[in-house]
Amino acid sequence: MYTDLFLYLLFSSFAILASLMVISLSNAVHSVLFLILVFCNVAGLLLLLGAEFLSFMLLIVYVGAIAVLFLFVVMMLNVKKTSTNLGVFAIGPIGLITFFILINQLLGVFNDFDTFGLKQKDLIWISWITEYNNLTNIQAVGKVLYTKYSFLFILSGLILLVAMLGAIVLTMHQRTDVKKQKIELQLNRNFGGSIKFINLRK
Repeated sequence: MYTDLFLYLLFSSFAILASLMVISLSNAVHSVLFLILVFCNVAGLLLLLGAEFLSFMLLIVYVGAIAVLFLFVVMMLNVKKTSTNLGVFAIGPIGLITFFILINQLLGVFNDFDTFGLKQKDLIWISWITEYNNLTNIQAVGKVLYTKYSFLFILSGLILLVAMLGAIVLTMHQRTDVKKQKIELQLNRNFGGSIKFINLRK
């Protein structure tokens, strides 16, 4: 078996299994962990297709920022499992409609795509001397991203920072049984009665 086809089938099968675990598990923390596994497998598929910039951006943005933020919010909010009694007739039609839509999309993809015809029949000669001077995809997109779209790039970083601060604020529980230092009461205190002299008997 060819290495490319084996890696394609491996990443695809793991992505499908992990995505099924995301929607089937009742624990939110486990669902987010399997969602990170889905992102990693999709990044591997993009890397096989030659879109290395999209692959690395998927790892950096989704796995490194958004999925970790989801995991942080879920763990800190302490989301408890809620038992809901939903019958088959309540969620059955929605599930059937979604199933038929996804099956239609998958059949449309597989009709135009030959999975087992990815093998390379003829050797392709590559002149690495000319390829060395050319820009890679990451360099080309990086030059555009950090020059023309630098403001949007910094703005997306600020949005993620605000989201992280919002998650921290939501997880701060105000407890009433904790003794705290109140500076205004200490400053308004009468210092004359703070020291008390006691005559001890000899």
